[in-house]
Amino acid sequence: MSGRPLCRLADLQESDARGYDALSSDGKELSLIVVRRGGDVHVYVNRCPHTGINLEWQPDTFMDVDGNFLQCAMHGALFRPEDGYCVMGPCAGDSLTPVPVRIVDGLVVVDI
Repeated sequence: MSGRPLCRLADLQESDARGYDALSSDGKELSLIVVRRGGDVHVYVNRCPHTGINLEWQPDTFMDVDGNFLQCAMHGALFRPEDGYCVMGPCAGDSLTPVPVRIVDGLVVVDI
């Protein structure tokens, strides 16, 4: 695996979630969600475990109305930002697929 920078950490506010596309080391294009919560950064594959579609309908619209959970726009499933676990919806008990992430010189870097 090799590191791929996605964005600057300074570009993400607390409880912010944004979408990015990245190429994996094997050349596969991945849609990713980057979320900042409690000072930590988490990255997930942007794919609902229930339907396999991206979570958002509009760019960078991932959080529920209260800003507490990542939400699937198709059926309203709610996922905890800190671990991607689905707490409500048809995929309750499933989780988003995590992506290894680290901060390097102020950049959010994924190992894909």
